[in-house]
Amino acid sequence: MKMTLMQHFAELRHRILWTVLVFVVSFGLGWYIAPYTESFLIKPLLDIWGDATLLYTKLTDGLMIRFSLSMLVALIITVPVLLWHIWAYIAPGLHKNEKHFVVPIFLFSPLLFVLGAGFAFYVLFPFVFRFFLEISETTNLPMVLLPVARGYLSFAIDLLQVFGVAFQLPLVMIILNKIGILSKSMASKCRRYVIVCIFVAAAVLTPPDIVSQILLALPMWMLFEISLLFMRDNS
Repeated sequence: MKMTLMQHFAELRHRILWTVLVFVVSFGLGWYIAPYTESFLIKPLLDIWGDATLLYTKLTDGLMIRFSLSMLVALIITVPVLLWHIWAYIAPGLHKNEKHFVVPIFLFSPLLFVLGAGFAFYVLFPFVFRFFLEISETTNLPMVLLPVARGYLSFAIDLLQVFGVAFQLPLVMIILNKIGILSKSMASKCRRYVIVCIFVAAAVLTPPDIVSQILLALPMWMLFEISLLFMRDNS
């Protein structure tokens, strides 16, 4: 049944309100579990450096950290809900072949983001933190290492986001292939340039240390090669 313009607006308003409600409730949940979220994000550092002490430099640090972590939890919960509402809103107007094209985007994009963030948390963090600590311990000067809490959590969250976005590469390549913009042979011929661009992007997106840059570039290179297996020539 065709809907009138006002009915479309009413449905859109209804879905937006539901999404906002989910965001508000999940923000409240994030506020409540913020201490546990903070402990979870700090765990990779504690596993490497058992007697770690994080420094709060301002009275407002505790409040700002709790707010940032609440926002993080709210976004993690709300984005899948938002994607579902977008899908539910546009699906009735799509043809069958268009649905087959759009569905994988909604399914695999969050999955690839989680995969990228998980790789950063469980593989990159321990490796990079151990590297940083070993470098710090080689100095001959008397020193006490006290990472700033806000700086550490900002660093951790930024890296999780960078890896989550970077792992969208296969999805982007396959979509470009499906719509006829990028063929498999073209991507294969441009491999050397793509690899250079990957390493340049990794250098820009990660902190200025060679370890994290390599640990982002190598998985992206691997994902590029895997993507080629699922692409076809459009010619």
